[in-house]
This record gives sequence, C-alpha cells and structure tokens, in this order.
Amino acid sequence: MIKRRRETILDIYNLALGSFLFLTPWLFSYVRASARADDWISSILIVAAAAAAVLAFAEWEEWATLVLGLWVLASPWLLGFAHAKAMPLNVILGLAIAFMSALELWLIHYDPAPDDGRGPAVT
Repeated sequence: MIKRRRETILDIYNLALGSFLFLTPWLFSYVRASARADDWISSILIVAAAAAAVLAFAEWEEWATLVLGLWVLASPWLLGFAHAKAMPLNVILGLAIAFMSALELWLIHYDPAPDDGRGPAVT
C-alpha cells in the first residue's frame, strides 16, 4: 500500500485549480488573446507541477506552483489585461494557487515538537 503525505490534498487542490484555469478562456469567453494564452500556458505548467507533486513529491514543485500562482495573480497588470473579464478570475485563482503552495511549504518545514503526554517542558 502506498503511503501518502498529509499535504497531498493541497497538490490535488492545485491540480483542480489549474484545470479550472485552463477552462476559463472558454467558460468566460475571453476576448484578449494575451489573457487566453497566459491562462493556457500557466495552467498547463501548474497542472504539470501539481501532478508531479502528487506522483513523486519534491520541494521544487511547490516552489514552482507558488511562483506560477503569483504570476497568474500579477499577469493582468504585466500583460495589459487589467480591465478585462479575465482579471478577477486570474487574481482569485492566482491567490488560491499561491496560498495552497505556500501553505504546503509551511507544513513541510513546520515540525512541532512531539507531544509525549508529559506536559510542557521546563527548562
């Protein structure tokens, strides 16, 4: 039986968010070609990194999805579609993807002291 990490669910959420990002140009009828291309390329990279993290975890995948999430968040202003229909979707999805990745990185590096049932340690 394969043992899964507790953080795997966050990678699955990023996989779902990346898949939804791929569909947004069709679902919301984007007019701007730059918004369509950005969402398609970004979502393919996010889905690939999240799928790789689910199959064989490596920390670089979380950093990659964090950077991609921040890119999706900032891309409306950087690519010039800040006043288009795509902007709120990119901001929301970019924030969600970046948050999931940052949360997973925090969970990976946060290792609380094990509780042995004896109460707080006195020094």
